[in-house]
Amino acid sequence: MSEAGAVAAEPPAEAGPAPATVSLARIFLDFLIIGATSFGGPVPYLRDRLVVKNHWLDEKQFVELLSISQSLPGLNATNMAILVGDKLRGVWGGVLAILGMCLPGGALMFAVGLVYRAHGDHPWVTAALKGVAAASVGLVLSTVVQLSRRSLDQRFDFVFVALTVLAVNRFHLSVPIALIVVGLAAILWHHPRKPSKTEAS
Repeated sequence: MSEAGAVAAEPPAEAGPAPATVSLARIFLDFLIIGATSFGGPVPYLRDRLVVKNHWLDEKQFVELLSISQSLPGLNATNMAILVGDKLRGVWGGVLAILGMCLPGGALMFAVGLVYRAHGDHPWVTAALKGVAAASVGLVLSTVVQLSRRSLDQRFDFVFVALTVLAVNRFHLSVPIALIVVGLAAILWHHPRKPSKTEAS
């Protein structure tokens, strides 16, 4: 969990220029590491590795790909792996990225499932799972704070955040519907406006 703490403590990173060509082996290895170490949620680890360490994406590109990933069916981690892998090296980059992302978790969850089936009702196991759940919420919250520093340029953007939370949690709208409705409102709000006649003169 030390890596997660380091991610949370860092200021928003300025990504340098991406390497001209990232090897397929490097893509597979890096996503394999992310898949094996992203406890409690992959988003902080994805940002730390893709933006801060490797400079494969800048903050704006990361937020854009994350937004696409959250808008599509499936898990954010697998969606992000495909998008980033494809951006770096095309189809094979996407294939190897998702394999690297899913392989460690799939193997570990199979082993954990066997253990949980045998000892899942033990009080110590229950207490450990509650602790991990709390840590997961903290990881997601730390990433939200980091990304909001770069993504929320205007004060009114916080209104769209609040509307999305209310739509999903209070009014129980499905995530796709909430994203479409709030997204359209945000597009209309941020749409470039034609200068008025007084400004033009």
